[in-house]
Amino acid sequence: MCLGIPGRVTSVVTVDGLLMGLVDFGGVRKDVCLSYLPETGIGDYVVVHVGFAISRLDEDEALRTLEIIRSMPGAFAQELDPAGYAGPAE
Repeated sequence: MCLGIPGRVTSVVTVDGLLMGLVDFGGVRKDVCLSYLPETGIGDYVVVHVGFAISRLDEDEALRTLEIIRSMPGAFAQELDPAGYAGPAE
């Protein structure tokens, strides 16, 4: 299962012509491509899917969505590190 995970943009840079940002997902930070949303700035919340920010959303919606995702066993870990996800603990 792949989900779009909301996170907060903490920095924005251009790398080799691509708009990139560091996005914080409640303590886990990942480099994300922001090229689909060039108006995105520091402090904005974005939905990230497979390393790309695909939409912006307000903070309240982002926090509600994160709460729901965290309630699903393994969903958060699977989306942020699908290669290292070994499934729910038994």
